[in-house]
Amino acid sequence: MATSETQRLSPDVASLDSLHWVGIVAALVSAAVHLLLGVRMLPSGMGISFVLAGLGFLGAVGLIVLNYRRRAVYAVGIPFTLVQILLWYYVNFVSLGKSFPADIGTLGAVDKIAQVVLIAVLVVLLR
Repeated sequence: MATSETQRLSPDVASLDSLHWVGIVAALVSAAVHLLLGVRMLPSGMGISFVLAGLGFLGAVGLIVLNYRRRAVYAVGIPFTLVQILLWYYVNFVSLGKSFPADIGTLGAVDKIAQVVLIAVLVVLLR
């Protein structure tokens, strides 16, 4: 049932500025890393969690492009991404006893840089 109050979801890239695009690229980088690593680890629980995290980043990008509740996506994206960083640190350097920063690895470094950039962008966009 279509009414004047019903909005169609369609891309709204005209309303995205350069800061949005930096955040989108950062989220896509993190999504790609999570999906790549997650698929490699399937069917383990860790693999499933990585795939879900990657899909979470992709879903958020989709919501931003569709201009669907952007402020809510920014607000949820900050703790979501921060938890990713904290879990990564805990799993790798507390649980597995890797040496920080020597054992970060290329994918870990790329992902964490993208996530720090993403958090900074989200904070600015939310303000």
